[in-house]
Amino acid sequence: MVAKKQSYPKICTSVKSKCNIRDNQSAHKRGKKKVLKTLLVIAVGFLPSLFSLWMIRKTQRSRLRMRQAAMNFPVVQGRHNVRPVEGDRYYLEGVGYLIGDISCKFNARSGYIRCAINPEGPCNGCRHYEPRELTGNEKST
Repeated sequence: MVAKKQSYPKICTSVKSKCNIRDNQSAHKRGKKKVLKTLLVIAVGFLPSLFSLWMIRKTQRSRLRMRQAAMNFPVVQGRHNVRPVEGDRYYLEGVGYLIGDISCKFNARSGYIRCAINPEGPCNGCRHYEPRELTGNEKST
């Protein structure tokens, strides 16, 4: 029976310089891996902001195209009676200009809309007219 020799891990004992070269090469490989991992982490960290910038640029381009299309589109006739008739406007001190019959219960007390029921008007002969009830302060004056 022949006894097998046990194999031990090689330990560099013979020449000191060869061991240092091997250690330096493995340390250099480990250093490269760490640098690559660090660069990968930084690149992944910048991805959301780069994606956001890309989306902003994309929407700006599409808005510009939409704006140009809107400028080239012919103007459509809007509301024909945008400004109320001058005889329908009243100036109320402390409030400003009001349109419509201000004695009506449904009057909006606004310079832009007459009332909630018939905003386009006219107030003369409106079937929804109801006189406004006066409060205590308005009755005494």
